[in-house]
Amino acid sequence: MGTALITGATAGIGREFAWQLAEAHHDLILVARDTLRLEGLAEELRQIAGVGVEVLPADLSTAEGRERVAQRLRPPGEPWADGSAAHPSDSAARTSGRHPARPVDLLVNNAGFGLGQDFVGGDIEQERRALAVMVTAVMELTHAAVPGMVARGRGAILNVSSMTALTAMGTYAAHKAWVRTFTEGLAGELAGTGVSATVLCPGLTRTEFHERADMATADWSGVVWLEADDVARAALTAVRRGQVICTPSLRYMSVNALLRVAPRWLVRRVTSPRASHRR
Repeated sequence: MGTALITGATAGIGREFAWQLAEAHHDLILVARDTLRLEGLAEELRQIAGVGVEVLPADLSTAEGRERVAQRLRPPGEPWADGSAAHPSDSAARTSGRHPARPVDLLVNNAGFGLGQDFVGGDIEQERRALAVMVTAVMELTHAAVPGMVARGRGAILNVSSMTALTAMGTYAAHKAWVRTFTEGLAGELAGTGVSATVLCPGLTRTEFHERADMATADWSGVVWLEADDVARAALTAVRRGQVICTPSLRYMSVNALLRVAPRWLVRRVTSPRASHRR
């Protein structure tokens, strides 16, 4: 048993992480923008799984939202960004981001979204939001969580990347490539500390992701799709084993191997946004 903090917890793979960790008797801290969805999921988890659940509404595309979550991840007694002290017994802990007694043992950096646009001619504010959520938040929240884990001699970081990290599919792929490389480097730095770092690189997974990004998927073969519960289960198994890279399913492991050995000019020709438009 321990305490896990999950970003992007109300839908898709993040929701599956919450349920599977609750079934394993972990207490949870759920992070997302939508307070109503957070509260609804938290109550279901409390009633059905019988675990402790905190809700922490935060918009990770903003510095304020990221700092709010980082405050919850830092070791108790460490000052807030404004210099004030966090107090473990604060009665507003559930909504303020101040520290309850239990530290976070597992940080799941899952939040992300499809941009739904090309970079050229696209909205630069949308690009900034994506960079903040999928890169800056991963860096800042990991930086807040790791010192306490190392001091306790135990803990784990699980970062969600994507198979696109090895492609040339625009800025989303670039963000996920950063997450993958960052996690591999972190794993090396944490060796021998009792703290692990795992990066999840799923392929196409049935979630709200594609619908929210207004991506047409009707013509995609059913064989390419993974189920969110299977992806979450594979990732949590990898964390328990201390595995650094997790690519769920044999078919995507094969795709991963092909992308690694293929000439980059061929990868660009097949996977770039322009190639996708041609198809």
